[in-house]
Amino acid sequence: MDRQTKAREIDVLRDRFGRMASAVFSDFRGLTVADAGALRNFCREADVELRVVKNTFLREVTKGEPYREALAPHIRGMTIVAWSYEDPLAPVRALTDYARKNDKLKVKCALLEGKVLGAADVQAVARLPGKDQMRAQLLATFQAPAAQFVRTLAAAAQNLTWLLDARKRALG
Repeated sequence: MDRQTKAREIDVLRDRFGRMASAVFSDFRGLTVADAGALRNFCREADVELRVVKNTFLREVTKGEPYREALAPHIRGMTIVAWSYEDPLAPVRALTDYARKNDKLKVKCALLEGKVLGAADVQAVARLPGKDQMRAQLLATFQAPAAQFVRTLAAAAQNLTWLLDARKRALG
């Protein structure tokens, strides 16, 4: 690879790291070509960009970043990086889900909001509810007091109806 191509590749990576919501670093040693294709398709469906990146390029791109020292031990071996620009949990979920299906893929770490999370933390984050599910839970929490208030108001009339019905059955 000539210098200009390397410089362009580093610029592309800098742009991706600058725009990302999150990135997940994985070791893909042992994946077959078919497995790698399936992983790419799996990530594409999850709106996650996936790319094999040279470790020297990663070291160059992360120079001057506050997370560089925490990320350095994870930039070893064969590295594949998954980025998301919208949903920070998308690459975490995509790679951990795929890693459950194929034990050759090993999640090394994730970069979320400038913090490096180890493999165990990535697994914990992957189990968190998604953005839409959290919105639904929040909406249900907001609606619960109003719904309970309506049920309380309706309870008096309902109890009176039951009382009158019971009295009618007792007399009749």
